[in-house]
Amino acid sequence: MIDLSMIPLATTHIPAALLQMASQITPETISQAIPQAADYVRILPELVLSTFGIVAMLLDPLVDEEKSQKLLGLIAFAGTIAALLATWYMAQSPGLAFSNMVKVDSFSVFFHFLIIAIAAVVILSSFEYMAVQRIRAGEYYALILFGAVGMALMSSAVELVLIFIALEISSISTYILTGFRRNEAASSESSLKYFLLGSFATAFFLYGVAMMFGATGSANIEVISQKLQSGPVQLLVYVAMALMLVGLGFKVAAAPFHIWTPDVYEGAPAPIVGFMSTAPKAAAFAVLLRVVFTINAPGRFWLLWIAAALSMTIGNVGALVQTNIKRMLAYSSIAHAGYLLVAFAMTTSENSASGISAAMFYTAAYAAMNVGAFAVVSHFANAGERYVTLVNYEGLGRTSPLLAATLTIFLLSLIGIPMTGGFFAKFYVFSAAMKANLIWLTIIGVINSAIGAYYYLRIIVVMYMRESRQQVPVTPVPFGLGLALAISLVATLYLGILPDRVLQYAQQAAQQLLPQPPSSSPANMAQTQPPAALLQP
Repeated sequence: MIDLSMIPLATTHIPAALLQMASQITPETISQAIPQAADYVRILPELVLSTFGIVAMLLDPLVDEEKSQKLLGLIAFAGTIAALLATWYMAQSPGLAFSNMVKVDSFSVFFHFLIIAIAAVVILSSFEYMAVQRIRAGEYYALILFGAVGMALMSSAVELVLIFIALEISSISTYILTGFRRNEAASSESSLKYFLLGSFATAFFLYGVAMMFGATGSANIEVISQKLQSGPVQLLVYVAMALMLVGLGFKVAAAPFHIWTPDVYEGAPAPIVGFMSTAPKAAAFAVLLRVVFTINAPGRFWLLWIAAALSMTIGNVGALVQTNIKRMLAYSSIAHAGYLLVAFAMTTSENSASGISAAMFYTAAYAAMNVGAFAVVSHFANAGERYVTLVNYEGLGRTSPLLAATLTIFLLSLIGIPMTGGFFAKFYVFSAAMKANLIWLTIIGVINSAIGAYYYLRIIVVMYMRESRQQVPVTPVPFGLGLALAISLVATLYLGILPDRVLQYAQQAAQQLLPQPPSSSPANMAQTQPPAALLQP
């Protein structure tokens, strides 16, 4: 039975609350809540990629299946080129957007440029692959663009809930792309494993976000940083950081969250393996850099130290016994995640900038050489990906000298041989670790680099010093794949011969990423340079 005496009390309280809320609404707050033109400029690359992805999806049912392979691929490639131009335009207006949830600075511009460039190279290397494997191209290229949208947004988001949404956009695309070889049971199995384990990892990250919000009252990274530095740190913050590191550790394939990597890489289409081993990792490392260095929460050092040591050791030891090239490069990616995590262990204020810039440079160098290596693997695998074992690569140096030489340069870069991007990537990480007095972690890294050289050199020995025991068809390299290999090769050599521009840009971005002292103001902060400045003489 309803107590009517309570109705007047309720009706007197509700209007009072509404009046209090209404009194806080001013023309200024309304104008701040409505997105301005500058807000859309600061997500322009994402808007461009989304537009071209939608166009590809709409055109797919209207175009003949044979013609759709190249037409939709060209549309997607044009979308990445337009997005790179949009990134340059976005870089001209640094600042915050959408109620301080998105931040455009040198850091986000760097990762936008890197992720979109990776997508462009993967699209180029997919032209031939899709035709040879007889896979319908429709949603394939659109999913690459949509995945790049989520990854790019992850690098510029400074609000944990928005980071989670961007992470899901990226993850859903890669889950589907992993199982795109629908006629192969291994591909469906890898997609299912990736989806189930990825869902658990995302749940860990989301629980961490919820706990961080409960402990600090905010989901904004910079506000969280200020609150943690201004008062005592609650136990809930330590739990939140641990859970977020678990979720992001899965995304970068760091031990002990790496179990999914070999099986998923083996079953997924080879160009997609090149994509998911670089672009999602770059985005996840961008988020990890913001979480680790901007939030600057205590208690993370040993978690990162142990994860780096385990990843380097498990990755390299696991790769030693592999005969499948894709599984070998999967374990290699785990090891390289460990090398990258060495930079994250530099948690003191004196060494943080060196760690951030070293991690950014390593991410770019690894992307160039790994995308190129998987482009070669995708071409050589042939229909059904039948030729992906070491035995199949015997005598490749004689049957296809140019292809073998290109793969050799990528493998030497993965080892860390001078004149390649991989050399300076490891040099910057280990030299910064030595300056930060991380002696034992550096020793573990150097020993693991020597172990890793064995299985990379084994592929080179097989290509040049073994006679072929079976007839493996090697088709001519088409224009799209040749362009993709050329871009990867030039980037690998450029980062190994002229690394200064990229490193200087990474150092500038590192300074902007670190929490600013109270006396600093936005007017005194360094301005963002467009990525084109990296290539100026």
